[in-house]
Amino acid sequence: MLIRANRGCVATTGAVFFGVAVPAAALFLFFELLRGSFVKRDSQKISGSFYEKLTFRREQKRQKKKKELITLSIVSACILLILAIIIAIGVKHERDANKGINDSTPTLLTESNAVDDSTNMTEPINDEESSSFDQVTTSVPETSTGLNDYIIAPPVSFDASQISEYSGSPFCEINSNVPFFTDTDYTTHSYEYYSPLDNLGRCGYAVACIGPDLIPDEPRGEIGNVRPSGWHTQRYDDLIEDRYLYNRCHLIAYQLTGENDNPENLITGTRYMNIEGMLPFENTAYDYVTYTGNHILYRSTPIFEGDNLVATGVLMEAHSVEDNGEGLSFCVFTYNVQPGIVIDYATGDSQLEETPTEATTEITRDLPINDPVEDETESEEKEVTYILNSNTGKFHYPSCSSVKDMKEKNKVYFYGTREEAIAKGYVPCKRCNP
Repeated sequence: MLIRANRGCVATTGAVFFGVAVPAAALFLFFELLRGSFVKRDSQKISGSFYEKLTFRREQKRQKKKKELITLSIVSACILLILAIIIAIGVKHERDANKGINDSTPTLLTESNAVDDSTNMTEPINDEESSSFDQVTTSVPETSTGLNDYIIAPPVSFDASQISEYSGSPFCEINSNVPFFTDTDYTTHSYEYYSPLDNLGRCGYAVACIGPDLIPDEPRGEIGNVRPSGWHTQRYDDLIEDRYLYNRCHLIAYQLTGENDNPENLITGTRYMNIEGMLPFENTAYDYVTYTGNHILYRSTPIFEGDNLVATGVLMEAHSVEDNGEGLSFCVFTYNVQPGIVIDYATGDSQLEETPTEATTEITRDLPINDPVEDETESEEKEVTYILNSNTGKFHYPSCSSVKDMKEKNKVYFYGTREEAIAKGYVPCKRCNP
């Protein structure tokens, strides 16, 4: 197709050239002959005194220069016209030749090309099939063109038996720490995709090819309006440093794609899983993309047992594309647990591990849906991206004017709460007052 387009371009260009250049040349010769006739005719009229002859010759030279200037202007205009036509035709043929390629570029996900809401991203395991939650089966969504050409499916057959019992570590390696991606999954086209909620209101998998163009440049907004499946506002003041058991956990962190309060990207997760389990891997991915400018293929799959409303944990996979995983690659399962607390994953209810006679120190309560305490005090909602200055020991909002004057070697990007930044020894900037 490209060869034919080039040949067509050459042929058309030649036709245009001869169709325009030949009349232009004829016009040029006509003016030259006309100018020669005038000169010859004028030379026969020279008579009279020497002064008259001299004046006549000067006028003759002036008229000659004027005619030459007119002729040159006409020729230049013809040449410019020819070049403009050639360029326009070349651009048109190039667009026609690349039309098929442009049709395959990513497009925004709309109702016409979105995966149908009835597609099950993560099929729950029936109790009749497996009471021990041995395997989670996932289905591959149908894809067509545009953005769907790049969207990949969740792990087709993830064996949950690879998940070891929680033993104090917030995560465990899965599949020898090798992601379940295939060679055809990798691309350098940035995109992000979030599965529709299922009939229980639960999130499916989320996948993205993350490049520098997806990294947000402004602080995260409020997410308190989203209530994921199994959500409870419960607090354990004597056990959890930030008091609240649950956070709204992003499957793909805000710092990676800028996705804020998307219900398809937020699950009910413990503070422990959010900070100790997921955040270190999210920070590593963020650091890699911002430092190298490369892409990473990133997928988070919440694992639900049966019809539970709260996920048992999240399977996190990432693999750097341009360097084939040399810069970043992991496959881990983060446990949705909170040490010292027993969680009912079917409903989201919880209680202390101690027996009822020993649970006198428990301070826990379910707050009403409209209780303002959550939005005011829940520390997870106050997590933002700060810029730490390793030289002055201050931390700033990214939009602070002091950041522009900061040397790059002194900048440290930090995603967390204000209290965590202070705990690291930094003090808030008095200009932006973070």
